Amino acid sequence: MNKDLLKLPEPSIEEQLSMLAEQVLNESLISYRKEKLKKEIDKSLQERNKEEFLRLSSELKNIS
Repeated sequence: MNKDLLKLPEPSIEEQLSMLAEQVLNESLISYRKEKLKKEIDKSLQERNKEEFLRLSSELKNIS
């Protein structure tokens, strides 16, 4: 196997920063969604809505 094929070019600083920004944004969106789901779960508990509770809990479990 040709060793030159294994050498991939290093991403530029701009590409690295872009990937980092994307990771931060994705983590922020996930965190926001988790908090929103937790509030909706609390509401479903207060309203004694079992179906909604199970649906929301399942969704939270899937993104955790």
